[in-house]
Amino acid sequence: MDLGNETPRLSLSALAIRKKSVRLVSDSTRVITRFFMPGGPARAKVIVDRVLALSEEQAKTLLESIEANFSSRHKNLRRVFDEHYRLVAEQTGCHGLNRDRSALIGAYFSCEYSLESVALFNPSIIAHPDQAGLPSDSVRFIVSLRSCGEGHVSSISFRTGVIDSSHEICLSPPSRFAAAERPVADRQYRKRAFFLKLIEMGAYRPIVESILDRLDDQFTFDLLRAEVEAERQSHGYVDGLDHSLDNILWLARSNYHLAFPLDSRLSERVIFPVSENESRGIEDARFVRFVDQDGEVIYYATYAAYNGVDTLPQLIETTDFIHFKISTLSGKCVQNKGLALFPRKINGQYVMLGRIDGESTFLLTSDNVYFWNEAKKIQEPLQPWEFVQVGNCGSPIETRAGWLVLTHGVGAMRRYCMGAMLLDLQDPSRILGRLPGPLLEPADDERDGYVPNVVYSCGGLVHHGELIIPYAISDTSTGIITVGLDDLLSCMRV
Repeated sequence: MDLGNETPRLSLSALAIRKKSVRLVSDSTRVITRFFMPGGPARAKVIVDRVLALSEEQAKTLLESIEANFSSRHKNLRRVFDEHYRLVAEQTGCHGLNRDRSALIGAYFSCEYSLESVALFNPSIIAHPDQAGLPSDSVRFIVSLRSCGEGHVSSISFRTGVIDSSHEICLSPPSRFAAAERPVADRQYRKRAFFLKLIEMGAYRPIVESILDRLDDQFTFDLLRAEVEAERQSHGYVDGLDHSLDNILWLARSNYHLAFPLDSRLSERVIFPVSENESRGIEDARFVRFVDQDGEVIYYATYAAYNGVDTLPQLIETTDFIHFKISTLSGKCVQNKGLALFPRKINGQYVMLGRIDGESTFLLTSDNVYFWNEAKKIQEPLQPWEFVQVGNCGSPIETRAGWLVLTHGVGAMRRYCMGAMLLDLQDPSRILGRLPGPLLEPADDERDGYVPNVVYSCGGLVHHGELIIPYAISDTSTGIITVGLDDLLSCMRV
């Protein structure tokens, strides 16, 4: 498409934007279980001793009552209690108990967490890996969502649905159950990647070098922890030593695997913060269906891990949405939020959009999906509705005319609007066109919420010439709009 030709073009005011009646709202009944530790090991031991003082009959009756009260709200409740007993036993030494007694102890160190009691927002959308049983003119999709609960802690949850030939959208009701898995214990780490990230963090010290030298090129967390503890014991207290050793384990815990039960529904699977760097939330996952040069399909998602002070860029990888690998992204160009991968390599390189300076859009390139040290600024705030900052609203979408990028801009009164721009297919650092104004602004009935005056998305999907965009409404709920792709491209201006 030549955006510079003299053929009549569609004005933005004439663009037909269709708002669907579908609305995703938070549901406080969707709860997961979490490990609950009321104080340190000394207090935990007191609670354990109280449970141990119960007679066998009292313990059995109490456990049956607890299970009757909560089993309708959770799958595999006994497995949860067993896992939480194991965690508290490590701190209190209460080993060798019968199964009912240990499960009862586990129940006292468990709690429910309403994962979306505050909000359900910042969605991305991709085609589902499984398209079986659908007409050829329909597509099954996955929507990822930022679920926000008590303490404004964010996690990732999922919904599924179908878009038919008329672009009508039918969402599948979510399961009554939800669960977050703990990291797989035998995860492997690559020494070189670990080494480079520690240098980048400014955490590489002779003591760290000594530990890594004793490890193989690939190592498990348990082996790393054993070496760290051995080093800690051999040196005693040395100023700064504990911080250096803590940094090693902190980084290791930021890279992990999750595996959900094969028989679980996608809406039951929750990626909940499990490491120190994401203790205050997992923010704004941007999922993309990535096709490698050999045709292999992998689903990536970038997100910002937040610990209450700093954010750390993280990458999710999955092929089936059952097994997830989470890794820390490294490099001087990935130290801010809002990263979005392109759905394929360009000229043999991975390509990503990001915001390095806090206000502009940069194009990042790399030979390695985990390391990003090259970037070029391609978009600055230009229009009044984006004077504060601009950024992407999800991974670029490949079209015949170029890479379509949904954008966001922040203007006066911290008002977020959505826009769009078009990048060259072969040289995505070159902007072919932009919308002359916002594509979507907060409507009167969308202005109020947890964060007022915001419309925002983490990715759209094209189906039979129609662009489907799920979008967050004032950081509270999620709506969906559709717009004709050709009409949208026709509104672009050089």
